[in-house]
Amino acid sequence: MRGCFTRRSASSPILRAPFRIQKSRSDHCGGPIGIGSYANRRDEIFPAWKASVQEIARCPNVVVKLGGLAMRLLGYDFHERPLPPSSEEAATAWRPYIETCIEAFGPERSMFESNFPADKGQCSYQVIFNAFKRIAAQYSEPEKTALFSKTATEFYQLKLG
Repeated sequence: MRGCFTRRSASSPILRAPFRIQKSRSDHCGGPIGIGSYANRRDEIFPAWKASVQEIARCPNVVVKLGGLAMRLLGYDFHERPLPPSSEEAATAWRPYIETCIEAFGPERSMFESNFPADKGQCSYQVIFNAFKRIAAQYSEPEKTALFSKTATEFYQLKLG
């Protein structure tokens, strides 16, 4: 799959039985790329990336981590601007990727992630999580709980409290 880190598909041996009982995750929204030979081709590459995400989401043992989008790899020029992006600008840029993943996996198999310090080159931790909150505003309280904590707690088998 061009334009993605992850070239695995639902038919990939690692995602087929007997591996489907093994929990797995797709990091950084499936790894869309917007630099190098993919620079300035976002509209062309997005549909193929989306199809890849939808295919991987068919595997019920896979969850998706929503983040890592402030890395330069996505191809935004935030690091070249005189001021870093606001959470509104970040949310606008990342919304198509995050919403595609949530639509494909559902909130119960999606989790917001921190990718610090790698994301630090384009914006602050606060901007990233405020952008996530802006994107998640449309979801119900149970869905927000899944996105911000429940999915991660279950996937990583965390004991809280």
